[in-house]
Amino acid sequence: MTSNDPTVVPAADKRMPTMRRSRLLLLFAAVAVSSIVIDAVSKIIVVQTVDPAKPVKLLGGAIYLSLTRNSGAAFSMASDYTWALSLVAITVVCLIVWYAFRRLGSVGWAIALGLIAGGALGNIVDRMFRQPGFLHGHVVDFISLFHPAGGYWAIFNLADSSLVVGVALVILLEVRGRRVDGTRATKAEPKAADE
Repeated sequence: MTSNDPTVVPAADKRMPTMRRSRLLLLFAAVAVSSIVIDAVSKIIVVQTVDPAKPVKLLGGAIYLSLTRNSGAAFSMASDYTWALSLVAITVVCLIVWYAFRRLGSVGWAIALGLIAGGALGNIVDRMFRQPGFLHGHVVDFISLFHPAGGYWAIFNLADSSLVVGVALVILLEVRGRRVDGTRATKAEPKAADE
């Protein structure tokens, strides 16, 4: 027997937010894992095929594959603190995952946070498993724009690209008023002028 009471919420309706959250978390995880896998495969291929002394010219010199190993952050900053960079990156990823599980309610945010988490984890994998050792590993970078030795921009990898695209998407979502929980920010109504 069905109830006509408007305060009674059918069981199917109660499941909808949980089902939506599960799908968004699955999207978040799929984007993150895809970013990690694509980054790892690209690094394996480049390490096996590109001679560090002979960059590969692509697209008429718009892109070069220039194999380098980076012990620091972007532009090789903090190269003496590889272990600290590793711990900071691991902490950031843990916070992103925690935040996603608590607040995620938007497809755009699921993709953005997945890209950021996947990009960070791609470089963490290098720090953990590449030479010279655990939490001190050097990140494989290989994409150089317009110059074989990074003359115009730091040499980077696909994990870095994932991070940058994810952060850019977060900024775009914030500017457009889309919140992580799926709500939209509303503009405050102008205050009435005092008479």
